[in-house]
Amino acid sequence: MTSSPAKRLVVVGSGPGGYEAALTGAAAGLLVTLVERGKLGGVCLNWGCVPTKHLLATTLAVDALEAQARQKLASGTVVPDLAAIQAKKKKLLAATQSAMAKTLEKAGVRLVTGNLTGVSGDGAGRVAHVSVGTGAEALPFDALILALGSRAASFPGVKPDGQAVLGVSPVLDLTEAPESLIIVGAGAIGLEFSEVFHRLGTKVTMVDAAPRLAPLEDPDVSKVVAQVMRRRGIDARAGVSVTSLVTEDGKARMTLAGGEVFVADKALVAIGRFAPTAVPGLAELGAAFASPSPNKAWISTDDTLQAAPGIYAVGDCNGRLLLAHAASSQGAYAARHAAGLVTSPYAPGPIPGCYYGVPEIMRVGDIAAPGEAMSEAAFVANPIAQAHADTAGFARVTWKDGKVAGITAVGHGASAMGTLATVIVAQAWTREQAEALVFPHPGLDETLRAALLADVKTREA
Repeated sequence: MTSSPAKRLVVVGSGPGGYEAALTGAAAGLLVTLVERGKLGGVCLNWGCVPTKHLLATTLAVDALEAQARQKLASGTVVPDLAAIQAKKKKLLAATQSAMAKTLEKAGVRLVTGNLTGVSGDGAGRVAHVSVGTGAEALPFDALILALGSRAASFPGVKPDGQAVLGVSPVLDLTEAPESLIIVGAGAIGLEFSEVFHRLGTKVTMVDAAPRLAPLEDPDVSKVVAQVMRRRGIDARAGVSVTSLVTEDGKARMTLAGGEVFVADKALVAIGRFAPTAVPGLAELGAAFASPSPNKAWISTDDTLQAAPGIYAVGDCNGRLLLAHAASSQGAYAARHAAGLVTSPYAPGPIPGCYYGVPEIMRVGDIAAPGEAMSEAAFVANPIAQAHADTAGFARVTWKDGKVAGITAVGHGASAMGTLATVIVAQAWTREQAEALVFPHPGLDETLRAALLADVKTREA
């Protein structure tokens, strides 16, 4: 008796979602081909999560010294070498890409460097069409996982021009810090870049059309962010609209709706992400999109992350949650589902999100709405935050029916609470469970414990 041939899985995109899908699929016995048009690692490794954290880490000493200097406990200067930092970053990214390639090879994944140009199929089978160099290759598949990522958003009048008005990628590669920088967008990207360049001595002006900074977070988190920005001398304005952002006489010129004009050496457009351009032929195979135009829309997926039978969309391109770790989770699930190892709907539980600027922000689960139950504790009493002279912020717990439904933290090292907070929310802890767990002292998590054990109150409107 002969065994049936292994299923053919084609994965498009090698960011966190695609890379995890390829390795998981190979481990499940599928014949995996991974298509990547650029560098292994996608946006996360090359132009997002990893390089921004490298810049934040290598400039951190500036903040540490300034915090102690404010208390007259230290003096001196720290001068980061941006050119050296960039050179080290390139080496680290190249080493990671090399390690990824070796891991894929060892797992038996075939790597194709090329661009997906379309998909087609009929009763005889389905094919992914890929341009490879000056040629083309047709990749038959039994299952297809699209991990296409997303692209930087722009709007008429507010878009990079490649001169003084830049997107994230060229700003990440600057080897000299500009004397002044305009940042349009006060979400995670804008806030993290504002911190990096503030540390480098750049005069930073940040604006956002949303009514508050960090607009997706708890309104009280936004208040703390605004307070910290003011204290640090960063001109951060929310609720203002940009009507024009252009390069003029070699500098970035920004005009606000009220007529106010700002001029800076450079400008960064960081106003979120858009869906990637849709794959030709995808709609004909049964896929649907989150807006009428398949060229500028997230790919709609069902509860098994399928856009059409046997065709999955994972990570940013499905628009569910634009986080690298969410993409990895979805990629692994899609590969296991394609291999027949799981049949139940995708249900990852609560997924945490973090901002790594100053102050750091962490949130998992629900934000308490007016009228809902919450408890909280301030970082000002935390000995670790005190030691670092960085005591702004709080940890807050959302309660529903006596169980934890969400945790938010803003302040020194708040991102470090992410894993424990996710476990607590996923397991819907009660106060008694929090009381039973021994927390280390001194530690930042003590503020989380204090929030869990604080008096529960009703949030006011």
